[in-house]
Amino acid sequence: DLRASASMASVAMAAALRMPRVLSSIDAPRNLRALYAVLASFCMAGLLLAMARSSLARDDGLTGALWLGLALAVAFFGVNTTGLMLMDQARGLPVRDPQDALADALRSGHRVLLALLGCMALAGLAVLGLAGLLWATRLPVVGAPLLALVLPLGVLLLGGIAFALVILVGPLAGPAVWAGQRSRGVLGFLRGRLRHGLPETALLMATVYLLVALATAAVSFVVVSGSQLLAGLAILGAGVELPPRQLLAGVMGLGPRSMGASGVPLQGGHLGLAALIGGGVVFALALVLPTLVWLRGCCAVYLALTEPE
Repeated sequence: DLRASASMASVAMAAALRMPRVLSSIDAPRNLRALYAVLASFCMAGLLLAMARSSLARDDGLTGALWLGLALAVAFFGVNTTGLMLMDQARGLPVRDPQDALADALRSGHRVLLALLGCMALAGLAVLGLAGLLWATRLPVVGAPLLALVLPLGVLLLGGIAFALVILVGPLAGPAVWAGQRSRGVLGFLRGRLRHGLPETALLMATVYLLVALATAAVSFVVVSGSQLLAGLAILGAGVELPPRQLLAGVMGLGPRSMGASGVPLQGGHLGLAALIGGGVVFALALVLPTLVWLRGCCAVYLALTEPE
């Protein structure tokens, strides 16, 4: 008990010493270049997704799949471009230009994919092994005792894999590449943290999740309260002839197609379309600001674990 308490105390102390570096990730929206990169990439990906939906609505599956693949590629390289600029900010270096960051992301993005595929392959092998054991429980003699052993093992194994993916692999594979690691180095870093530093990593990543939740709550409050007040001012004060639901549709991420699917026709002509576009800009900003905090926090956690102050 004393050893366990001392170990937990040392983990908590180490995490506390590195916490200020992680808390500084709340200033991510100040990186205007990163904000521009992630906003542009998300908007482009949204347009490509809309084109994919249009193609699928016309039963053109091949073209829809092509647009969908392009949307995923734009989002992936956009996130990597943003991550490179946020890594510069986290390191205290001059933030590179968006075009330079995009070129670097195109050269190094495959490293992130290879590292993630390697981790997923290892997880898949573990799941296949567990599936084999579950199949063996159908045997007449050893089935029942084997199930008694496999059940707790499977719960712990699958839960541990999910925990490692959420806390370690997903958040830190990208920052490791953005810091200059190759795919093999990323896998070595992840293996080392999994074996020797998972509790500390979990504490630091829990802080990042908390910061993202607070940023999302703050942005949501600003958007909801501001949109309601603006709707009242526009309709009651300025006499804008638009229904409140349509005036606020863009803020909630709805477009003309989504409104039509929900049974609400687009009214107001050019004025109604302009309201959707303006509200869409607000929705995009509300989406990307927590994303910036998330990416910046992941960079800070990686640096705190590899470059302790």
